[in-house]
Amino acid sequence: MNNKDEITLVQKHLRDLADRSYKQDMFTFSSFLSMAEIDAYYAIERELAYASPKLFGGYDSAERMLVRFGNEDTLGYTQEPPIVCIHITPLMEKFADNLSHRDFLGALMNLGIERSVLGDIKAGDKQAYLFCLDSMADFICENLDQVKHTHVKCSCITEAAQFPQDEPAHLIIQVASERADALISKVYNLSRNDSLELFRAGKVFINGRLCENNSKAITMGDVINARGYGKFKVVSEPTTTKKGKLTLNVEAYR
Repeated sequence: MNNKDEITLVQKHLRDLADRSYKQDMFTFSSFLSMAEIDAYYAIERELAYASPKLFGGYDSAERMLVRFGNEDTLGYTQEPPIVCIHITPLMEKFADNLSHRDFLGALMNLGIERSVLGDIKAGDKQAYLFCLDSMADFICENLDQVKHTHVKCSCITEAAQFPQDEPAHLIIQVASERADALISKVYNLSRNDSLELFRAGKVFINGRLCENNSKAITMGDVINARGYGKFKVVSEPTTTKKGKLTLNVEAYR
């Protein structure tokens, strides 16, 4: 099955969920969507507006999100998305490996868990915060006991304050233009060819939407995600130097 077929199936499933929500007066939820699938959702977002779709990822700036269908005003109640955050920590930190996002994801896949029930995995400092569907939380907590050579324990987070928010790096960059490829090259210290390859490979998303136009002009408030490198947000209007360069302030998340 090629990417186009996969996107068509995702959109069909979203349409079915919207119809069920609208016709049966109930909230319905998708599984977690990848960034490419979220882009497919945005392509039909207006078509689904009658069912009041809304995206949730468990925290601000989440990359993987699910869609909830249902109008709170019409239904007369609300229903929170079925998302749980699990804190994964080593049993003995002193002897723990330095574990990456890939290590945690691999351990979960080895348990036979499908990627669609898992949201973001925020890894660092030998631990991770995992967002998942609530239907999988008990299974993960009971069965995930090792990541690589490190024995781990899992606990569900009940308070939002327990989840640490990322602190962005504040950068001041100078570019020749406001083109997307110019900003990506500067922020991640990439050559022009390397930056262009990200666009060709479908790895650049601007404000959650796939961007294949490397010359797209970036404006204040835009969030650019370069898969494999991180994301950054433009937080200032450009100013022009005496030599004609543009100076921009960005907040970068690695």
